[in-house]
Amino acid sequence: MNREEVKNEFKAHLITYLNLLDITPDQIKDDEPLFGGDLGLDSIDSVELIVLLDREYGIKIKNPTEGRQILIDVNTIVDYIVLNRTK
Repeated sequence: MNREEVKNEFKAHLITYLNLLDITPDQIKDDEPLFGGDLGLDSIDSVELIVLLDREYGIKIKNPTEGRQILIDVNTIVDYIVLNRTK
C-alpha cells in the first residue's frame, strides 16, 4: 500500500472513529492541525486516535510526549503509520 492509499484509508478511519459523519475525506486537509484547526478535535478525540492507530495499524502509543509529536496533522500521522505499522 503506497502513502496516498494509506492517507485515504486513514482519513476514512478518522471519520468513522470520531463520528465526523458530516465530513468527507476530501474535506480533511493533510497539513491542517487536528487539534485547534477546523476539525475542532479535543483530548477525548486524541484517545480515539490512539485506539484507531492500535486497532487498524498495530501501532501502540504509550508515551504522551510521543503522542504529541505524532498526532499533529494527517501528514505526520500517515508518515508514522508508513514507517511503524505492524498490520
